[in-house]
Amino acid sequence: MTQAIPYWHVDAFASHTFSGNQAAVMVLDQWLDDDTLVKVGGENMFAETAFVVRDETGEADWELRWCTPTYEIALCGHATLAAGHVLLSHHEWGAGKNQVTFRTRKSGILEVRRLGDGYEVALPAIETEPRPHPEAVKLLGAEPLLVHRNDTLYNIFLFENEAQVRALDPDLRGLGALGVDQFDCTAPGDKSDIVSRIFVPGAGVDEDSVTGSAHAALTPFWAKRLGRDEFTAHQASERGGDLTCRLDGAEDGGRVWLGGPCVTVVAGEFYI
Repeated sequence: MTQAIPYWHVDAFASHTFSGNQAAVMVLDQWLDDDTLVKVGGENMFAETAFVVRDETGEADWELRWCTPTYEIALCGHATLAAGHVLLSHHEWGAGKNQVTFRTRKSGILEVRRLGDGYEVALPAIETEPRPHPEAVKLLGAEPLLVHRNDTLYNIFLFENEAQVRALDPDLRGLGALGVDQFDCTAPGDKSDIVSRIFVPGAGVDEDSVTGSAHAALTPFWAKRLGRDEFTAHQASERGGDLTCRLDGAEDGGRVWLGGPCVTVVAGEFYI
């Protein structure tokens, strides 16, 4: 029997269509099997598809999972923002509500709340430390001022200025062979406080449009360098997108709040 699943295509961190980062949001009555979730992500062909199911544990309002076109991931910021937008602005559950919480499998409880004409999403602050990565530097094709990494997926490469970040032409096939890591290239911005480009070819996303999870790492990284906990960011991808970034709480267990608007592009049903 064919199942019709409510479906939205949302441009997150976008003030108008064709900008920001695309995400699919699908509201399920119950979880589909893992293989089907990944196949749906592949069918949508966005960087991420967000799936939500009502949370029966009382820990949060909804459960949330994300799939790229090839596998399930542990954290996605822009698709979380998109899911919050759908539930608060398009779903009957959100009538009269200003915030929504999500229970995730690997990233704890996440939250989206209204902020002016847009929203902000709370993600775990991700710490990195100085550590070389000569293989990746060679594949990026430009020498950064410094490299920060951690033991999970995050690699930050600091460059002197925005022009250097925009000029990068990395060996994407080579970076992809290093695994599913993010390669976050950043510098002081010309019109925003910081600028970045994010490459994740090992996860099927050569260059991401606007990456919430990357800014969960870039926010504590830049807060220390700027000497303040709030600043603006621009991701200089082909689509482009702007964010506000705010570090909330201590380094261990702190949160990053990322703000921006969302645009609904398509609403309909996905048939399985």
